[in-house]
Amino acid sequence: MSVIEEIKARIDILDLVSESVQLRRTGKNYTGFCPFHANSRTPAFVVWPETGTWRCFGQCNEGGDLFKFVMKKEGWDFAQALQALAQRAGVVLTPVTPEKEAQAEQYERLRTLMEEAVVFFRHQLLHTPAGQPALAYLGKRGLQPTTIETFGLGYAPDSWDALIRYFTGKNYTTEDLVQTGMVTERQSGDGIYDRFRNRITFPIRDAAGRMVGFGARILNPEDQPKFINSPQTVLFDKGNLLYALDQARKAIRAQDQVVIVEGYLDVIALHQAGYSNVVSPMGTALSEEQLRQLKRLTRRIVLALDPDAAGQKATLRGLEVARQTMDHSTEMAFDARGLLRHEARLEADLRVTTLPEGKDPDEIVLSDPAGWAKIVEAARPVVIHVMDTLAIGQDLADPKVKSEIAERVLPLIEDVPNPIERDDYRQRLARLLHIDERTLLSAQTGARPARRRPTGPNTQVAQPPAKRLVLVAGREEVLEFHCLRMLIRQPEVLYLLDRNLQKAGLTRLSFQDFERADHQEMISLIIQSLEQDDLDASQYIQEKLPDSMQDLLNELLAPILQGEPTPEKLIEDLFRSVMNLRYSRTYKHLDQLIFMQKDDQEKGDLRSDIGAAVNLCSLARKAIDKALGQHVQLD
Repeated sequence: MSVIEEIKARIDILDLVSESVQLRRTGKNYTGFCPFHANSRTPAFVVWPETGTWRCFGQCNEGGDLFKFVMKKEGWDFAQALQALAQRAGVVLTPVTPEKEAQAEQYERLRTLMEEAVVFFRHQLLHTPAGQPALAYLGKRGLQPTTIETFGLGYAPDSWDALIRYFTGKNYTTEDLVQTGMVTERQSGDGIYDRFRNRITFPIRDAAGRMVGFGARILNPEDQPKFINSPQTVLFDKGNLLYALDQARKAIRAQDQVVIVEGYLDVIALHQAGYSNVVSPMGTALSEEQLRQLKRLTRRIVLALDPDAAGQKATLRGLEVARQTMDHSTEMAFDARGLLRHEARLEADLRVTTLPEGKDPDEIVLSDPAGWAKIVEAARPVVIHVMDTLAIGQDLADPKVKSEIAERVLPLIEDVPNPIERDDYRQRLARLLHIDERTLLSAQTGARPARRRPTGPNTQVAQPPAKRLVLVAGREEVLEFHCLRMLIRQPEVLYLLDRNLQKAGLTRLSFQDFERADHQEMISLIIQSLEQDDLDASQYIQEKLPDSMQDLLNELLAPILQGEPTPEKLIEDLFRSVMNLRYSRTYKHLDQLIFMQKDDQEKGDLRSDIGAAVNLCSLARKAIDKALGQHVQLD
């Protein structure tokens, strides 16, 4: 890519022109009043985002690209415009040297080598016995011969040196092969071997249609990984590439929409069915550079994710949900906040659609071509998609569930730049959770509804930090947090706590005493810190703590408003808090079990397992009641 091409790739002409011209969208283009001559009646100035050009149809009767716009606006020559735009784009300008000319020639040589490799792999697929299973597999996946030809699919022989022998016989060097990424150097440094073996090959081209690398899929289920790509090379940078963009450009412009799917075969099958506005990020999370490339063609972008990637269950564990797809080293990630940031910066319309359970795009379009259009049409804005996904299978009458959903969705709503959209999303969330919208507003601004203090014998519970979003504070959650807050200050106190619990006839503290997943992870880490001898317990926790839990640790370590407890008060406070946590949870479980038992009795279904559970809960309640009712002399 030349310096000029790189600058154009990094700077959107709409962003540049909009700094001095008020533009209005008209179809696929944008119009406004020409900044180069006086005119307040006819908006004769037009910008074409897809080609990166502009023209004045009025008095100026001139046009050009973004360089020409800056030259005319500032009165600069090309060199001055190049310098200014390069600085804006973060592109370093270097003089053309013999070394750079030689480098450009080498890059062209590598592209030619890879074009020949496309022919080599295609011959192996179509005209050798070894390639017939691969050809049969592609036919089984519904691909037609013309489609296989159009996308240049091939077969890499089950050999460690077939490609090496072929191309060294054509006067290519070992270094040439290494630079293309088609061969791998042995770890010992002694020789090279073919990277792709017994795999279907997929040529990967840049947006201009030039060869840059390959993807490859296994045929033998025992081989791993399922997909591999070319490694990072001077030509191949997967984070800046979109598979099939060179073939999809025309359709994306014509339909003013692009659909993003995950796999090579998904893209190919959809193109074959006539849906040619489809591309793939090849298993990686979408980068802003990839979206910027698409923005020059359209601002309407749809992500078609399968249920796992969309995270119907995993989303509840966080909004950055990923699953492994192509390489073991890369992931297709659904990052709602990242997408919203991209949407805001790029002024794009990003939407998400979820595929039917257990169905890939190629399966859908082969069985029901018209069904694909309906799926894409059903795409929803990112915030609404996350909102609905989090609510799937949840008890929306449960205050804790409402709190968890709001805690995840409200930050997304705040990231939306348009105030009208923010207001609409907030109203939707309030209706979904069946709560007053004012409650959400107070949560966003830091206000908190009044909470009832937990009741129970000798209850002493510190409130969690104000920044924890709790619409309706559950008693158990507050107690869980408080127990962790005490233990994280002095992990060694756990020994005394366990001894006193056992003295009272109760079991030692464990992760089962906690219901929140992050609280379970934290108590497990505290227990592990005391079971090892290499590090101080607090140091061990700090070193082993996952990044995703750092915020929780910071909240736990925040100063206590009532003052830090003395060692004597800490163990007493902790013991009573654990007792009350078990007391509250046991009663809650017992009430539910009794309700289930009565329901079974009314239906005439007397299940012994429910009755046994009720008996166990009753015994546990009595043990806790006894411990709470008697004075336990703490160690």
